[in-house]
Amino acid sequence: MVQTFTRPLLLAICLAALAACKVQHEPATPVAQPIIEQQRLRYPADHPQLKLLVTVAVAPAQGLTVELPARIVWNEEKTQRIHPAFAGRVGRIMADVGQRVAAGQVLAKLASPEFGAAQAETSRTQTDARLAQQTLQRQRELFDAGVIARKDLELAEAEASRAQAEATRAQARTSLYGGASAINQQLGLRTDMAGTVVERNINPGQELRPDTLSSPLFIVSDPTSLWVQIDAQEADLRDLRPGRKVDLLVPSIEPQVLQATVQAVTDQIDPSSRTIKVRAAVANPERLLKNEMLARARYERQVSQALEVPASAVFLRGRQHFVFVQSASGVFEARDVTVFHEGPQRVLLSAGLQAGERVVSENGLLLARELRLAQEASHSTPAVKP
Repeated sequence: MVQTFTRPLLLAICLAALAACKVQHEPATPVAQPIIEQQRLRYPADHPQLKLLVTVAVAPAQGLTVELPARIVWNEEKTQRIHPAFAGRVGRIMADVGQRVAAGQVLAKLASPEFGAAQAETSRTQTDARLAQQTLQRQRELFDAGVIARKDLELAEAEASRAQAEATRAQARTSLYGGASAINQQLGLRTDMAGTVVERNINPGQELRPDTLSSPLFIVSDPTSLWVQIDAQEADLRDLRPGRKVDLLVPSIEPQVLQATVQAVTDQIDPSSRTIKVRAAVANPERLLKNEMLARARYERQVSQALEVPASAVFLRGRQHFVFVQSASGVFEARDVTVFHEGPQRVLLSAGLQAGERVVSENGLLLARELRLAQEASHSTPAVKP
């Protein structure tokens, strides 16, 4: 009874094994490959890769938002950097950072023997000038009495003029630095403009020499008006002209947007960064902006004849940009284009395409691979002899 039950079971197992072997060795249906036709790649209508090649229509560019790196600095038209004209020792400091000062106010005083020598020279020249005037007066009296010749009178007049000129020069030198007629060796560091002390690099008792100082002792400026140094590209020069308004974006005060006005554009390119320096002015009434803050300058560039495509649709071969254009259903070709502006999300083109044409925006590298393989296969196929 066991034998009659086992034989049909073994027969069924053998038949199932034979069927499985037949299914595994059954050949798959081949998929037709794309072919080259006049430098165009043509896919069969049912090729599975067509679903991966996403295309978009080329459209005219409406505008371009340009952001450029910028740096906020002091307004040099309202800034004074104060250096000592003579060597000396700091005796008294009368101004500190953040303090408002008036024009002509003394910020610090130095005990300066060099300035004392200048004061002494002024006093000496004034004495020489008075003596020369007295001598001239006597010479005129003697000339009127017929005692001396005219030549002697003219020499006295020349000496008086020379002495007076020297006294005027020395007096102007000491007056420039606040020196009085007395010799007190006290040099006052004064500001010539009203503003705020924004930097101080001086300490009591410090010995100062003008030839060894690398930074000013005081910086007086107006923090309510600042400059913006913008690093522009050559393509920005058509738009960034004096008088143009640009938006100023500062990370510390975002989302607040300030407005700056372009004042000047340099006539040279920075050899290290290959940028052009553009200077703008920005009002800072609330003093939210600080010197050396980093910012971004933003403006809208008008583009009239450029076309817009996604950045993923543009490729680079050597120095030449190109895109894949769908000329018909399942037919693609590589076409050279001229890039007007290249951004992270979109690219503006000035030549090579027409509005309304469709370009491959996704999986373009797959299309490039298939185009290369098809070209290699067409070159390796031998010619058919008649």
